[in-house]
Amino acid sequence: MAGYLLLSVVEFTAQYTRLTDDRRGLSLVEAGDGACIFLTADNRCRVQPVKPRQCREFPLGWRNPGVETVCRGLAEEGPW
Repeated sequence: MAGYLLLSVVEFTAQYTRLTDDRRGLSLVEAGDGACIFLTADNRCRVQPVKPRQCREFPLGWRNPGVETVCRGLAEEGPW
């Protein structure tokens, strides 16, 4: 994603990531309302061509306990 956004890895990391709660890894920061930092005002993904697998598989690949509290679309069972 750094290359796609024309940033160095250091710049990308500083601007778009945070240390995880367990301090063992990095996670993408979120917008003020909790939305993905790469979601534009018109609900489009700024990094669509290079988005990571976890994003490509959402919500189909997400079966983490409690995810339905974050994504209301998962509150009811769907085809996934």
